[in-house]
Amino acid sequence: MTENPVKWLALVLTSGLLLNIVLSTKTQLPKKTYIVQMDKSAMPNSFSNHLEWYSSKVQSVLTKQESTETDHEDDQRVIYSYQTAFHGVAARLSEEEAQRLEEEDGVLAIFPETKYELHTTRSPLFLGLDPVQDTAGVWSQRLSDHDVIVGVLDTGIWPESESFNDTGMSPVPARWKGACETGRGFTKRHCNRKIVGARMFYRGYESATGKINPQDEYKSPRDQDGHGTHTAATVAGSPVKGANLLGYAYGTARGMAPGARVAAYKVCWVGGCFSSDILSAVDRAVADGVNVLSISLGGGVSSYYRDSLSVAAFGAMEMGVFVSGSAGNGGPDPVSLTNVSPWITTVGASTMDRDFPATVGLGNGRTFSGVSLYKGRRTLESRQYPVVYMGSNSTTPDPGSLCLEGTVERRKVAGKIVICDRGISPRVQKGQVVKDAGGVGMILTNTAANGEELVADSHLIPAVAVGEAEAREIKRYALSNPKATASLAFLGTRLGIRPSPVVAAFSSRGPNFLTLEILKPDLVAPGVNILAAWTGDLGPSSLPTDRRRVKFNILSGTSMSCPHVSGIAALLKARHPDWSPAAIKSALMTTAYVHDNTLHPLKDASTADPSNPYDHGAGHVNPRKALDPGLVYDIEPQDYFEFLCTQNLTPAQLKVFAKYSNRACRHTLAGPADLNYPAISVVFPEKTNVSVLSVRRTVTNVGPPASNYHLAVSPFRGALVKVEPQALNFTGAGQKLSYKVTFRTKSRQTGPEFGDLVWKNGVHKVRSPIAITWLPPM
Repeated sequence: MTENPVKWLALVLTSGLLLNIVLSTKTQLPKKTYIVQMDKSAMPNSFSNHLEWYSSKVQSVLTKQESTETDHEDDQRVIYSYQTAFHGVAARLSEEEAQRLEEEDGVLAIFPETKYELHTTRSPLFLGLDPVQDTAGVWSQRLSDHDVIVGVLDTGIWPESESFNDTGMSPVPARWKGACETGRGFTKRHCNRKIVGARMFYRGYESATGKINPQDEYKSPRDQDGHGTHTAATVAGSPVKGANLLGYAYGTARGMAPGARVAAYKVCWVGGCFSSDILSAVDRAVADGVNVLSISLGGGVSSYYRDSLSVAAFGAMEMGVFVSGSAGNGGPDPVSLTNVSPWITTVGASTMDRDFPATVGLGNGRTFSGVSLYKGRRTLESRQYPVVYMGSNSTTPDPGSLCLEGTVERRKVAGKIVICDRGISPRVQKGQVVKDAGGVGMILTNTAANGEELVADSHLIPAVAVGEAEAREIKRYALSNPKATASLAFLGTRLGIRPSPVVAAFSSRGPNFLTLEILKPDLVAPGVNILAAWTGDLGPSSLPTDRRRVKFNILSGTSMSCPHVSGIAALLKARHPDWSPAAIKSALMTTAYVHDNTLHPLKDASTADPSNPYDHGAGHVNPRKALDPGLVYDIEPQDYFEFLCTQNLTPAQLKVFAKYSNRACRHTLAGPADLNYPAISVVFPEKTNVSVLSVRRTVTNVGPPASNYHLAVSPFRGALVKVEPQALNFTGAGQKLSYKVTFRTKSRQTGPEFGDLVWKNGVHKVRSPIAITWLPPM
């Protein structure tokens, strides 16, 4: 969800004053987890297996004790070994030991442990996936659907949910090598033909935070958080009639690929998600045989070779696994993306055409619209209640207006509706604070950071969320009238909202500052007010004080949009089992749409202005069109490696990605913009004498053998665009044809300029977004 506070994890290590103290037999250097990547091919013949060699390397750098006492910890130094998408170990080391190990032969890289955060149904109908009207056979429930397995890296799974019913599913494919791990609340019987695997990864987490208390959380694949169950059901949930949250969003819930299977990999715990655990899960999932990996997590951005998840995802891609990741919830700030590697499909969030309206009626006769998922015995509609605001009427909140714990005085709010600004603490927690102080209701007000975007929540107190413009008027009334009053009304579920979709304000934005020539995010998908299965261990607000239990919950975040794309990728994999991850990504991107249901360009919820490819990528996912894209931009693993060869990496840094096939740079790309990506982004350098740039693309015909495409390209203020050739005439299925795009500056622009390039043949429109950037002159 969008406003969970960062749960800072303080690992206190007492090492004394190391400058003046000589290490004694009792002194232990502080240790933390490091991920050690090894060159698998460099193992000496004297070792019988790789783990033995990896462990020997770790042992060789351990700090020697001055006494004969055994350091029992040394036996526990290696906590994971990686053997499939990644090669090496995770080990507990002191900083000094890690530095020594980095110098050892055969060691490719060392990654310090990183903490990741979770990026937290109407959507099938909204996406055109209605089985009643499924004339295209998208949901034909062929047995081939049942062969596709999606690995979901998250908080685990609640197996009793009806969304994981396996009725009518064929036996688990013989190729599947996964397992059903057991622990508290989870037995072998909890896996079935829908949940084909369930594993947990916690050694990195325990190394950083201490042992998991099995009384406080399930040390098993069972999900007590709810996030993992929600994402897994969004990917591949079986149809459930009458699904709803407290009466809201009533209908049939189903995942994007209801015939696909789910393998749950629990990598997130109460204190967060750690990279060594995530890496082990990716490694294990690829070995188990997943076709798609859905990762609704993010941990900031570092260089490609320093990002262990990026390196592992590269290994997964090499083995034919499609990897989708959430863009993050850092919007509307620019350059806020995570998961930006070109071999990961980066998914932003958008709204749907469903809303949950509520109103605020002021004592002066004015009524303001908002949203809410409140459902309780007490409503505040029948009469006016005193309303109070403890801040000032500015667009930026002050501490008194945020309704944080310990800041709301009973004498000021008892019996009143309290106006609370968004920010710092979770939205639902503000209502709990008001309730504890004796308030009867809450008006949750957007600030400049949120604009007019409205996210509905399952509040524990009558509460309505309103946009910034409404908030300003309501606060002005409350501050200027000592006898201000208000009523709150809750109007249920409304469909057919226009305009929709809209790019969510919280959805993280580009550009991709690691490589401007790789346009990110890749696309957007539904991520606001998504109904899906929920844990039986937590109330819908996720607050510990919430005693309600529900089978479905409504959440918002790019965590919700990512599994939509993962599920649609599973549909594509079922229909086109020979397609590469890059071909699937291309189909998703080139068929995405950029107009809403009013036929106007997609809007940005934070500004109400048209969004651009830094906000929505190639556009909004369109599953029906993606199944038959006409042409695809395919990318081989070596091509991705050639892209890395353009990134000024050292031979040692490149070797991090060369581990499988002993890859070497063939220098087939003139620059990063020449990667055969479905989006085109060119960057004119600071030197003003560079006025012409060219990029090349190759498309593969996946439509009728005889297909003739003609070109349409946007005009640009700052550049002339020339495409050669201007027609592509295919004579066979699988045939590849190339074209060249030349950009010639006519007027350097101060900001990026956007447009698109479209190949059309009367049936298919294969669209690539274009971004042109002129760096400021030096």
